[in-house]
Amino acid sequence: MLKPFLLLPSSPSSTISSIISITKKISLQTFSLARAFSQLNASPITMSINLQSHAFAGNPLRSKSPNPADLISSLRDPETLKTRILDNSTQPANFKVLPFRNGRPLASSTSGSGDSPPIWNLGWISLDDLKGLLESSGVQLIGDSIVYLGSRADDDVAYWAIDVSAERNVVAELGSKEFCFVELRTLMVATDWADLQAMGNLAIAGHARALLEWHNLSRFCGHCGEKTVPKDGGRRKQCSNESCKKRIYPRVDPVVIMLVIDRENDRALLSKQSRFVPRMWSCLAGFIEPGESLEEAVKRETWEETGIEVGEVVYHSSQPWPVGPNSMPCQLMIGFFAYAKSLEINVDKKELEDAQWHSREEVRKALTYTEYKKAQRTAAAKVEQLCKGVEKNQNLAADYNVESGELAPMFVPGPFAIAHHLISSWAFPDQVNGVGRNSKQLGGSMSNL
Repeated sequence: MLKPFLLLPSSPSSTISSIISITKKISLQTFSLARAFSQLNASPITMSINLQSHAFAGNPLRSKSPNPADLISSLRDPETLKTRILDNSTQPANFKVLPFRNGRPLASSTSGSGDSPPIWNLGWISLDDLKGLLESSGVQLIGDSIVYLGSRADDDVAYWAIDVSAERNVVAELGSKEFCFVELRTLMVATDWADLQAMGNLAIAGHARALLEWHNLSRFCGHCGEKTVPKDGGRRKQCSNESCKKRIYPRVDPVVIMLVIDRENDRALLSKQSRFVPRMWSCLAGFIEPGESLEEAVKRETWEETGIEVGEVVYHSSQPWPVGPNSMPCQLMIGFFAYAKSLEINVDKKELEDAQWHSREEVRKALTYTEYKKAQRTAAAKVEQLCKGVEKNQNLAADYNVESGELAPMFVPGPFAIAHHLISSWAFPDQVNGVGRNSKQLGGSMSNL
């Protein structure tokens, strides 16, 4: 049974700290997509798509400034923030706010050029516009209601997020201006993974959703039950009880995700769940339990779900995953290669629908580039329709088909998921360029495949 584990940044475990250190040293080889675009009219393309960073990573906003005396740093001070918001004589032109509704960020859409699909953008609005929208609903903006996201290195703007779920009039007003609140998963699929700016916007939206959902979960102190108040621009909270004053930090739930490999027969273990779209297979995954190392979690989860015994465990990379349930504001997916010591599969039907060994050739065929581009185009078109007020009951799962109209026998998650990169790194080992502490270990393991 999977069990979530609470990890507070104020006291990270040594294991997580070492993973973060390793992550900084690992660079994923950037794959040029231009050649692939020119071949889309040919037969379905299978390849390894390596990104500069995983989806939801690579956030271009920084939370702290190297100069504590500059404008951005002063704006994060709660009292300064309240003064700027309440003082109507001040023109806060350097504020941009991203509204959210029920975990969905505000977005807009612009038509693509030529055959390119529409492009979505974050729906930033000015602080004055936000105040006007709220006042039209009889609501006054207060400093505690917005959360600081950070600033860019190349501008003098403070970026914030706010939850307007309770303000129906605000939602209607924004909709009349061709803005819409879109599921983060839809934006994830709609994002062109070759567009660094779009990937950066996705990371910003993921970070903002995680913070806002955590704020909704941490309204009361878990120690004494009193209300909590935001501190440091909403990046932490503190109990309002003078005799308690417990500090509370944003929640992260660590999850191991692993590609189990059969070295001897050159196969990989893939699984499917009932909640997956048809024909999709992926890696095993599970939450870390208290008192358990990452390696132990990999071995335990693999054994519990498939009956496979794992020996060597090799770290690959990690990915923030802020698109889970509201009760888990952000999961941290920590990816591994796990090498099997036993091969007989005994599936736990409570956890998985099925699990099977697949040859390298089968896995390569499942990495069908055209399917991912079709899904991306479909999701981008859906965002455009939503922003125009035309919502169609469209099942994205049905659009995972190749350009010829023929369904691929199986496919794996798209480039927005760490599972894709674990699988493609194994399927196309010649395109892997791992460096850092694990390079020799990974290279040795891969050479034996």
